[in-house]
Order: sequence, then C-alpha cells, then structure tokens
Amino acid sequence: MKNTVAALTRVLDEAVRDEIIAINPARARAKQRTRSVAHPVKRKIPTFDEVQELASRCSRAHAAYGDFVLMSAFLAARVSEVAGLFVGDIDWENRLVTITRQYFPGSGGLCLKPTKNGHARRVPILAPLEPVLRRITESHEGDQPLLRGPRGGILATGTIARATDWNNTVSALGHPGLRRHDLRHAGATWFANAGVPLHIVSEILGHASIETSKNYLHADTTDLILAGERVNEHLV
Repeated sequence: MKNTVAALTRVLDEAVRDEIIAINPARARAKQRTRSVAHPVKRKIPTFDEVQELASRCSRAHAAYGDFVLMSAFLAARVSEVAGLFVGDIDWENRLVTITRQYFPGSGGLCLKPTKNGHARRVPILAPLEPVLRRITESHEGDQPLLRGPRGGILATGTIARATDWNNTVSALGHPGLRRHDLRHAGATWFANAGVPLHIVSEILGHASIETSKNYLHADTTDLILAGERVNEHLV
C-alpha cells in the first residue's frame, strides 16, 4: 500500500509542476493529519516594494539574479521560462514579451523545450520592468539569450538559490520559505488586484483553466487595508 501511495504521490507531484492541478491531494492529506488547527499554513505574497528590495539584495551577487527576480514577478513567469527568453521575444512596438520556450531538465541536462502547455503567450511589459529590459537588450541581436548568469550559464532555480543565499535572504526580508515560483504568484496577484479580468490573467499565466489561475491569486496586507477603507467609506 505504501509503495502504491508513493507512486501516486510522485505522479501527482508532476501534475502540480505542470499546473494541471493546484495542489497534490496525496500530500495535502498527509499534512492535514499533522497540521495544528491553531496554526494554519498561510502563504504571504511579497508586495511590489518587497520584490524590489529582494531584487536589490540578489543583485549583490550579480545583476542577473536581481533581473531574474523582477522578470519572474512582473512577467508572472516560471523560472524555466525566464531562462528561455531571447532578445527577439521583446516586442517594443506593442510593449509585449512573447513566452514560447523554457529550459527544462532532460536526460542530458537542461534542454530547450516549448512551454508547459506547448502554446506561446504574450505578457505586457509593465513600467517597472522596462528599464531592466532596455538595459539587457541594448546592442544585442534578437537570437541572443535575454538573461544569463555571471559565467554565461542558464539560470536554473538551484543555481539562483545557491548564488543568492536565497533562504536566508528571503527570511531576512520577512518572507521565510518564499519560493522562486512564488514570484509568479505575486505577479498574477498584482494583475488581478489592478482589475485585469480573470480570463486575461489566465492567458498571461498560460493556464488552460481559470480555476487553476484562481489558486495563484492572494490578497496581500495592502489590498486588505484598502478593501476595509472602501467599505468604511461606503458605510459612512
């Protein structure tokens, strides 16, 4: 029985990674047995200012790591997709970034592959990200990689974690346990909080289902405070 459950858990882990389902029910059930009702697990999504500060901290190791933080958040993109961007994917005329590929682990190491669902998608270039994209695309040809590490290597999530001392860095900023993938959650939340329709947010994220996108959206403290102020104005 244990072997069967272990195999099922691994299969469902892949489904979560491919964003077919939001959580692994096999792992969620195990956690529910041990989780204290008085201490529920909550995910705190970083604010705009906190992402900027995180990018600044990561830049101390190398500028590419700070650029990675900003691109992951403001493009609401996966780590593998940020690594797979090329200069030619930036459309300055329409202010869009086209995400068509990703670097993903394969039998021979990291391989360039299509996105998770095999479809290209376009993401608007937000104002805070424009200076970064202008800087790293200047005097570069369209077929050149957009972002590379200090030695010209591909920015994989493990490389970033080690180079930036990620766990200690995010803990110092008040976000213990923050994952690189949570930057994508932050970007999705910003789009939704700005009033972008959910079907558009889902398109930006590259999800086949709006229900999957809903699991990426989180209310941060600032938005909760603003919500209270709006209701108070209405009541008064």
